Amino acid sequence: MKLNFTRDALKCLADKAMKKGTGARALRSLLEGMMLDLMYEIPSRDDVDEVMINRPVVEGQRTPIIKRKESRKAA
Repeated sequence: MKLNFTRDALKCLADKAMKKGTGARALRSLLEGMMLDLMYEIPSRDDVDEVMINRPVVEGQRTPIIKRKESRKAA
């Protein structure tokens, strides 16, 4: 499983962390808050290929994008 962040998501995270003013602790807090549900959901699933975090996810406008593995059917 892959976890990918778009450039604009990383910039938004960095900006938010800087505004909080607590350095790496702010960044950690932001990431944990954003990823909390995923940390419980994803390990029990075997159909997830990738999780994509973009700016709307960081801003709380949408949930992380989960891309499923392509199912392989017997020929």
